[in-house]
This record gives sequence, structure tokens and C-alpha cells, in this order.
Amino acid sequence: MTTVTHLECSRCGRSFEAGQVLNLCPCGGPLLVRYDLEKARKSWNRAWIPNGPSSMWRYQPVLPVRRPESIVSLGEGFTPLIRARRLGRRLGADNLWIKDEGVNPTGSFKARGLSCAVSMALELGIRKLAIPSAGNAASALAAYAAAAGLEAHIFMPRDVPQSNFIECMSFGARVTLVDGLISDCARLVAERQAAEGWFDVTTLKEPYRIEGKKTMGYEVAEQFRWELPEAIFYPTGGGVGLIGMWKAFAEMEAMGWISSRRPKMIAVQAAGCQPVVRAFEEGANACRFFENAATLASGLRVPKPLGDFLILDAIRASGGTAVAVEDDEILDAGIELAAAEGMFAAPEGAACVAALGRLLASGFLSPTDRIVIYNTGSGLKYLEAYSTRFPRPAGEEARLGGLITPR
Repeated sequence: MTTVTHLECSRCGRSFEAGQVLNLCPCGGPLLVRYDLEKARKSWNRAWIPNGPSSMWRYQPVLPVRRPESIVSLGEGFTPLIRARRLGRRLGADNLWIKDEGVNPTGSFKARGLSCAVSMALELGIRKLAIPSAGNAASALAAYAAAAGLEAHIFMPRDVPQSNFIECMSFGARVTLVDGLISDCARLVAERQAAEGWFDVTTLKEPYRIEGKKTMGYEVAEQFRWELPEAIFYPTGGGVGLIGMWKAFAEMEAMGWISSRRPKMIAVQAAGCQPVVRAFEEGANACRFFENAATLASGLRVPKPLGDFLILDAIRASGGTAVAVEDDEILDAGIELAAAEGMFAAPEGAACVAALGRLLASGFLSPTDRIVIYNTGSGLKYLEAYSTRFPRPAGEEARLGGLITPR
């Protein structure tokens, strides 16, 4: 049973009754779900969690769905936390771990947020969902909407990875390819939302995707026996996972499950789209729109995250930092991780590997720190990007895609 009490604006603190169809606060701030954590503490023992489902829904008392029959799950969450010994030795990190979100349904961590958002849409009677996406969130919405019998309207940049486009079409979503960035897709959703009767599930424009993403924080605590690591590397586009984990840590402390000690939260971005890094270095409380954003890590191509102030607050409060890496470094790091550990990471996760080497070399992190990298997706979804490192023999290009043809 959920212990949800109300929704609260992250900017002005205004409260809203739970169980309503809501997007942003009138002040423009994202809404956060709040719980009766004292009730949760008294009625829910963390020792019981292993008896729950092997998915993120093992934490149902601190998730917002009231009716279990509303839960739309494809088995998302409870992903492996893998010790990266060989890669750690190469980089000089004695205690390095990879949280592999690429094994989620639809191949990325976006499954968590969209499982929760679609479940709440079903519970609240919403029938049509619309999303702007750089790729993986679109795939996840399309999958969970199909599972729930809801309409999914997808807006993606025209140069989105082919895997995302094919997934969305296969799940029966209505797909619009846009000449532009995710910000242009978001504008189109906002312009047509009222006329079309869509509910906008843009990152942080609805309250529930963050609730699914925060379970990454609960899981890493549980997998480390309720002792958090010294540092967490998180690839940051919209940054909802970082914001969600920071929220989860506060909830767990309030329930007495963890201490007040926090990991250094390290936001990793691409050099071609680094609004958070720039704002952090300038000492700003919000990001400026990053013009001409370009990177092969499509999930990092977010010119201005809506939750920028929440991301920056978490980084600074934790004593963390923000790092930008070049696309060439990203691909090299992804190949290094694959060769060392047998894990084929999305470029977004690979960016964290590149950033880790830099922070170890600078002394920001100690070789003995317990460090967790979040790989947010499967490298199999980014074959176009990785194919630049492994070109096929001349004349073979037309045969790409797994088609068996006469020779």
C-alpha cells in the first residue's frame, strides 16, 4: 500500500491533493510526490523487501500508485550492480561498480519512469499520452502505453537512433519526427496538447516519472546493504534520475534506513551539450539554453533541463561536481568498458567511464573510494554511433541491418 499524502511544488512549496491530473505548479515548478514516511517507517521493514517482486515495485509503499491493479509492469528495475575489477585496475579505482540499466525493458533506465507514469495515467483515467524524447523515453512510453492499452504520441528528433524509431512504430505509437532538438519536440507537444486532449509526460512536467527513477537510489542502497557509496556518476540530460536518487536518499534517511552521509553526485555531460557543467562552473542556480547542441550520445542532447536547479542543488549539497567529455572520449570509453568487462554500454554510460579517469587523475576521487557508474542503456541501441569505430568492408554497407541476402 502506498503512503502517498500529497504533491508539493519544488519551487514555491505549494501543496496539491494527491489523485489529481496535474502537470506543473502554476508558478512553473515541477511537482514532487510526498509520503507519510513516519507511517512507512512504522509499517514497513526494509528486511521484508527481498520478499517483494524482483522489480522496482518492491518499494511500492513509497511509490504513488494506490490500486495494485493499476500497476503496468514489464519487469523494470532491480538491475544488476556489477563489480568492474578489470576496468577499475586500468583506471586506478579499487572499488568500482557498474549499475547496468541496459537490461531494463526497452533497453534503458527510462522504463522505470514510464512504468510509474503510465500506471498513474491508468489510475487517473488518462487515455492519451504525449512525449518529446531524444529516443529512449519514447521507446519506453510506447511500450508501457501498449501494455496499458493507452494511446502514445511520440515526438522525436529526425536523427534519433534507428532502434528508437523502430521500437515506437512496432509498439503502435503515433510517431512524429521533428527537424530539431528535444526542445523543439517539447514545443510541439505543448502547442497541440489542449486541442488533442493529450496528457504531457515530458520530463518533470508530470510528477511520476521521477518516482520510478528514484528507485535506482533505493536499489543501490539495498544492494550495498544500506550503506551508500562514496561517489555516483550519472549521465545527465534531463537529470531526473539524479534528482530522483537524491530524493530517495532523503526518504530513506527519514525512515531510518540509512545515515545522513551522501555520495558525491557527479553529473556527466557531453562537451557538445553541457548546460549543467557550464552553470555549475559559473556558480549559477539555473542553466542557460545551450545553443547548437550536438553529441552522438542522444540522451545527453538536452539544451536546458527543466529541473536544472534541482540537479545543481544535489551536486553542490553532496560535494560533487559536473564534468563534460568529448564524443571521441565517449566511444573510446565504451569500447574499453566492453573489452574489460563484457558490458556493452550506451554512450551516455560510457561518458561516465571517461569522466571517472579524469577525476581520479585530478585527485577529486580517491582510488579506494567505492564508486558507482550508472550505465543508463544498452549499447545495442546505438549501433550507428559505435559503427563509426568499426566500419564494414567496402560494398557491405547495403547489407547492414541483419538482412540475409544472396551473395
